[in-house]
Amino acid sequence: MSKAQFAQRRDGRVAALQYLFAWSMNAPKNLAEDLRVFFENMEQPREHYAFGEELIQGVIEHQADIDARIKALAHNWEFERIAKIDLTIMRLAMFEMLFRKDIPPVVSINEAIDLSKQFSNADAKRFINGILDRVKDQLGRDARKAE
Repeated sequence: MSKAQFAQRRDGRVAALQYLFAWSMNAPKNLAEDLRVFFENMEQPREHYAFGEELIQGVIEHQADIDARIKALAHNWEFERIAKIDLTIMRLAMFEMLFRKDIPPVVSINEAIDLSKQFSNADAKRFINGILDRVKDQLGRDARKAE
């Protein structure tokens, strides 16, 4: 992957994080219209965030399954008490790990850690990494390779 593609994917993940964080607080009645307005207000044209939009759609579509896995793995944590930003970061990474075989799981985890450093507090990365590591161990595939 080129530096430009990597940067574009990073922009997509950040956009997805921002959108899904807001969505988790107040889900819109019309997702398509809400996404149109969201991307209209971004720095780059909507196509630049195509990867992020795939992540948004995927997380929303699979949210119940992803949240069930987080609940099962977040030992000694009440789901409702997980910071919304951390929950959003984990939802993104878990969607990638479970449903995007073209992305090596370690890449999804590293990206999640980077997002947590940028958008959450210092303690969040240990919690997020712990949950995502357990998911990685359950995948039954090489964590360093895309399929």
